[in-house]
Amino acid sequence: MTTEAYKEQIEQALATYFRVDEPFPYQGLAESMRYSLLAGGKRIRPMLVLEFCRISGGDVKKALPVACAVEMLHTYSLIHDDLPCMDNDDLRRGKPTNHVVFGETTAVLAGDALQAEAFGTILRSDLPAACRAKCAEILASAVGLDGMCGGQYLDILGEGKLLREEDLNEINSRKTGALLTAACQMGVAAAGGREDQLETAAQYGAAIGMAFQIRDDMLDVLSTKEELGKPIGSDVQENKNTYMVLLGEERCAALVARLTEAAKTVLRQSFTDTEFLISLADSMALRRN
Repeated sequence: MTTEAYKEQIEQALATYFRVDEPFPYQGLAESMRYSLLAGGKRIRPMLVLEFCRISGGDVKKALPVACAVEMLHTYSLIHDDLPCMDNDDLRRGKPTNHVVFGETTAVLAGDALQAEAFGTILRSDLPAACRAKCAEILASAVGLDGMCGGQYLDILGEGKLLREEDLNEINSRKTGALLTAACQMGVAAAGGREDQLETAAQYGAAIGMAFQIRDDMLDVLSTKEELGKPIGSDVQENKNTYMVLLGEERCAALVARLTEAAKTVLRQSFTDTEFLISLADSMALRRN
């Protein structure tokens, strides 16, 4: 399966959720949810779900709801990240952010609803009960207190302070890496895969997750508003702790390359058909948006 084929499959599946075919009292909330869910993006997380499911011997079509659930969860996090009380961004993927279009209150509720619907989507899928439960457990661990939300809180606490590389790693392994790692593991879980496959998926996800965040920090300095689809230079303007500030471009680039190589190498522990995941790791390391 190619990246384009996966993406088309994912987009078609996402378009079936929260449709407004006929008027209903809270359709504005559904429209807000769909606005951000269907706003485009690389769809890396759902791709990871589907590909890890495939190479673990699972049914990719049956795993599609799990892939969509991960994207719902990711979309919720973006809506909330953009809020005035958080990053206060007015542009996301080249479009006005959710709260700019629908208002802050509706944006908060849209994020809340997407988070809940992510778990509902998994639990209502046609996967075996044990697979559904495992996928939901992995996702909950990745986004709760010890995962994405905890990482966001640590990021807020670190504002205005001089952080060390270890501090940034702690923040970003949760804030960014946890959901990427979960997507990899959820693909294995959807297939009913082995424990060693779950562990290998976690190691791959952690490595590309860290590389992804470092590359993100680089692009905030090196890319353009047109390429990124959002303002650049905001990290510097807001005096944020980033890998670029701490390490500089050359060391960041070397670290991304090392992490990417580690991700590709670890796949050999449990999988043989790894061409797609190797190519994906390479493309993420060199991405321009």
